[in-house]
Amino acid sequence: MKRFNNILCVMTPGAGRKPALERAVTLAENNQANLTVVDVVKRVPAGIGMPGGGPVFMDLQTAIVDAREQELDSLIEPYRQRINVQTKVLTGTPFLEIIREILRNGRDLVIKTAETWEWQDRLFSSDDMHLLRKCPCPVWIMLPEEKPKYRRIMATIDFDLCEEDTGGNDLNRLILELASSIALSNFAELHVVHAWEPVTESLIRVFSSDLSAEQIAANVDHERRDQQAQLERLTGRLRSWIGAEAYDYLLPKLDLRRGNARKEIPAQAKRIDADLIVMGTVARTGLAGFFMGNTAETILNQLDCAVLAVKPPGFVTPVTLEDE
Repeated sequence: MKRFNNILCVMTPGAGRKPALERAVTLAENNQANLTVVDVVKRVPAGIGMPGGGPVFMDLQTAIVDAREQELDSLIEPYRQRINVQTKVLTGTPFLEIIREILRNGRDLVIKTAETWEWQDRLFSSDDMHLLRKCPCPVWIMLPEEKPKYRRIMATIDFDLCEEDTGGNDLNRLILELASSIALSNFAELHVVHAWEPVTESLIRVFSSDLSAEQIAANVDHERRDQQAQLERLTGRLRSWIGAEAYDYLLPKLDLRRGNARKEIPAQAKRIDADLIVMGTVARTGLAGFFMGNTAETILNQLDCAVLAVKPPGFVTPVTLEDE
């Protein structure tokens, strides 16, 4: 399935960047897409006797950029016979410069390795989280010890979004199509997961009720069957989106989890040993200030696998092309 046309691969320090580069090259080949590999260096701070913009300051900044450019060229040299790869070194705050590069050049996918630190108890760094919140195109963040092939892809969908003017239907479709495409290319299992909480029980916790235990159980079971039917309808539409042959090969495994998504999604990812989760990360679309829902952020902070985060059409990034 041809999906991406203009891929941006971000290099991060350490050995974990090579698997991300290899996957970006392979994806660009399969999609006949343009690939640009970038590194981001921070601006050299002005010091005593070295005012910003002065000759010594500029020489030092140029030397750092030149060294990174040479490193990038050496890194991609083995791939030049496979595809045409462009390189670029950006200067400034990493997440801001990455997003500005996307805005300037119409990139439609960012691939990078998670910047983990030993003292952190979570996978994603501050820059990674900024990208996940504010990047206007899909962001694929991989593990430093990325597997060459994924075995299990987990797509998380949310029917609650579809009830509001949030582009939820388009977002669910995009999640499923991307997850299917990656599962097919990796010969991997596709798991479609939706977590739900019974409205009946939530209302009873707030308001008194004369319903008997049997009536409450019947209402909850009715809700469960309705959620299951929505899940089956959505995946049934996936068959027409990706084609009957691809769908029959994948035979997605449907999993309806009762409980709070903040708990159930990470738990299910661990339960099936997911290699990649494809998920939405927006609470509202088109509104600067609603970059990521609390549920999505809580889920991300519990994950220990690769993530492909997507936003619905119409999302507006708060980042602009102006300098900080």
